[in-house]
Amino acid sequence: MCMRFLRAQAGATPHDKRLIGLIGELSTRNEDFRIRSAAHDVSVHRAGAKTLHHPEVGLLLLGFEQLTLDSASSLTLSTYIAEPGSPTPERLQFFAAWTAPAV
Repeated sequence: MCMRFLRAQAGATPHDKRLIGLIGELSTRNEDFRIRSAAHDVSVHRAGAKTLHHPEVGLLLLGFEQLTLDSASSLTLSTYIAEPGSPTPERLQFFAAWTAPAV
């Protein structure tokens, strides 16, 4: 999935020297990256669901939506939403409490 985003970003900003350098370096150093990059699999999903696994809080099921910024069309703002009543909001609260600095 990340390869798709990377390829989509490269297509949207073809003159980005840092991105071109990153893709070149990854292509020369990582065979798996080279194979996946050669697939030319490009897609951008502006909304959907993500499943994440955190080693301390467990499985997180999140809906997401990406918003394109009018002032910089190559940038997007991603929002993630936990389904109310599911275990995810409780796990996120635990994570927030666990990572909060001591007062």
